[in-house]
Amino acid sequence: MIAVARNGEAPLAQIVRDFGISESCLHPWLKHADIGDVAQPGASRQDSALRVAKKRIRQLEQEAEVMRRAVAYLSRDVNPK
Repeated sequence: MIAVARNGEAPLAQIVRDFGISESCLHPWLKHADIGDVAQPGASRQDSALRVAKKRIRQLEQEAEVMRRAVAYLSRDVNPK
């Protein structure tokens, strides 16, 4: 169905009638297929940038946790309880 719509073999109205779906149902499928196939380079760049940002955030959170533990370990000798 997506391939038929992309190839322009038939108008969208005909495709939705043939497959028994609504046109409002077909549009999200086409959009999702475009993103998955990288037919929309802007979307894939955004997804890639988001993945990189999330990875960096995760790395920074891990580094902050290491620093918190180091401070706690080193301060135990300075301020024993």
